[in-house]
Amino acid sequence: MTERFAFTIAATDGRARTGTIRMQRGTIRTPAFMPVGTAATVKAMKPADVERAGADIILGNTYHLMLRPGAERVAKLGGLHDFMGWQRPILTDSGGYQVMSLSDLTKRSEEGVAFKSHLDGTRHMLSPERSIEIQRLLGSNIVMAFDELVPTTSTREVQAAAMERSMRWAKRSRDAFDGGGDHAANNAIFGIQQGALDESLRKASADALIDIGFDGYAVGGLAVGEGQEAMFGCLDFAPQQLPADKPRYLMGVGKPDDIVGAVERGIDMFDCVMPTRSGRTGQAFTRGGPINLRNAKFAEDTGPLDPACGCPVCATWSRAYIHHLVRAGEILGAMLMTEHNIAFYEGLMADLRSAIADGALTAFATTFRATYRREKGE
Repeated sequence: MTERFAFTIAATDGRARTGTIRMQRGTIRTPAFMPVGTAATVKAMKPADVERAGADIILGNTYHLMLRPGAERVAKLGGLHDFMGWQRPILTDSGGYQVMSLSDLTKRSEEGVAFKSHLDGTRHMLSPERSIEIQRLLGSNIVMAFDELVPTTSTREVQAAAMERSMRWAKRSRDAFDGGGDHAANNAIFGIQQGALDESLRKASADALIDIGFDGYAVGGLAVGEGQEAMFGCLDFAPQQLPADKPRYLMGVGKPDDIVGAVERGIDMFDCVMPTRSGRTGQAFTRGGPINLRNAKFAEDTGPLDPACGCPVCATWSRAYIHHLVRAGEILGAMLMTEHNIAFYEGLMADLRSAIADGALTAFATTFRATYRREKGE
């Protein structure tokens, strides 16, 4: 039987690493980008096309799935993999971010977070134990500890209190996961470092998580409006506070140039709704920067979305055709744009892995940033 969870670093270049995570559901190549399948679907894409684009793992969301269709129902129907037709690894976030950002009338306590559903107003309680139970019912392969997120603009006192509570919740999450029988024996759990932009709070969080012990560690609480410069400033120290022999996951990131900079600073895993959301709103990612297919200048452009891309969309359809679909509001426009964007993100990760393996990351990153910025007119 394949190992439950094994992370191997094959090569390094500066702080950047490339390697593999081996799990029973398959191997994840790192650095890895996880397309977001919030409600048991990567929006506008079939699972086979997500895999064909190069994804080794996707992300599902505890908050949304607990509300609809319900974790117990998903379990009754065979678990999330069979339910959605994706047989490779799935990471589920804990639901904490969505509870605190989407729900009305949340009330935080040491027990957890009481909230009203954004769908129908029904009341729920999400605690560390319930979050882990939901993730277990879904059949998650990488379970995330439940944590408390506060804005980076909060006072240090508020940030410290939230970090300390998150560490208590991390221990409860770990204990709940370990009590999960066969699921715990065959899957993994990650802890989440908090502490906003404060180096000492981040260090205290990392030390607490290491003391508890996790299969991997996430850098949480970033990409919430602080800006790239501040995020990179935090990433200059936060990943190095976490174990070097475990995967490091930057939650909710991000734009392509965010990812390149984070990989340079030692991050191994990413997720973001940007490629799928942009695909539904007419934005395509290219090696030259993002382009808006709604613009009239593309109405008679016979070139592909990205001349440097070899995805099926770029090999088959023109910018002019996709411009027409987007302007006409045709569903196929969102489908093609999303497929290309996911392929772009997965291609970027493949390029990063190759550059690290070749010891050429600095040259790759320099060229990438120069080209990406130039086409945006910066």
